Amino acid sequence: MTIIYFILVLTITIMVHELGHFICAKKAGVYVYEFSLGMGPKILSRKKGETDYSIRLFPIGGFVSMAGEDTSDTKIPSDRQLCNKSILIRFVTMIAGITFNILLAIILLFIIGLFSGNPSKDTTINNIVSEYPISNTSIQIGDVITHIDNVKVSSYEDIALELTVKSGKNVNITVKHSDNNIETVNVKPIYTERGDTKGYSYGFSLDTTKQKGFINAIKYSFKQTKNLLVQMYRILYYLITGNLSFDNLSGPIGIFSIVGNAAKSGFLNIIYLIAYLCINVAVINLLPFPAFDGGRVLFLIIEKIKGSKVNPNIENAIHTIGFILLMILMIYVSYNDIIRLFT
Repeated sequence: MTIIYFILVLTITIMVHELGHFICAKKAGVYVYEFSLGMGPKILSRKKGETDYSIRLFPIGGFVSMAGEDTSDTKIPSDRQLCNKSILIRFVTMIAGITFNILLAIILLFIIGLFSGNPSKDTTINNIVSEYPISNTSIQIGDVITHIDNVKVSSYEDIALELTVKSGKNVNITVKHSDNNIETVNVKPIYTERGDTKGYSYGFSLDTTKQKGFINAIKYSFKQTKNLLVQMYRILYYLITGNLSFDNLSGPIGIFSIVGNAAKSGFLNIIYLIAYLCINVAVINLLPFPAFDGGRVLFLIIEKIKGSKVNPNIENAIHTIGFILLMILMIYVSYNDIIRLFT
């Protein structure tokens, strides 16, 4: 079942992204050579009309191959090549995958909100463990956490990320008491081992009170999408600044383990994981890095500023270098995933 869920999670996440590019390209009259799920050798392929629909061996990505995306094709009419479309059409086509990922995340989170409800007290403390140093501070049950080390937090995900980054270190937790007074308290963690779970804990938990209903599900879907988007950009910032190690990243092998754990907790967790990965894919692809959608958008912006197209040979070379660097990172991350499986 883990294998089935793994394929389901990756296929949906990738397919929706590529479907965004595909639909926009078709609507704009761009000739599409191939719509592919997966990378590597083809294992299934069917041609319908002008487009070859294929499934490839490795479920680690996908692509929509469009005429004029990289270089001009003399076999295809010029008005059907992407490179000859307006900047607006090319821009919309490039960001369509990102848009579709975010829209799917919102829909999936809405479904979760219908079944589980909308947390009404996101950062309110509901329990303090007496054996931890935090119990000797002025922090009390009912206090609302507003900042951790001067970083504003407004959700469980925010708090979890900040405590993970600071793991093993004392943190300054700013709380709003029931009398509306604001206070900052230094809190020390304790290292704990409970079964397979090991790490530092700060000795408190948050209120999980939820409100159900259609309207609350809508609120949850948009609120949680925003929370996950903010969390992703914070993670990227911490990776760049060195506060978070690249060893924390997971590739397909790591995702396989995560899917297995999520499946044990119920199907709603699988749905949440798909939404989470959709947000991840959207944010990563929005980065202005070669080979990402954001990288291609960057060249459109340069074209708009300079008033003429960037030399396609130079642009393709830059995208190729970016792709090679991404593959090196993928190999590194996969290696770490394998090491984690045996430690």
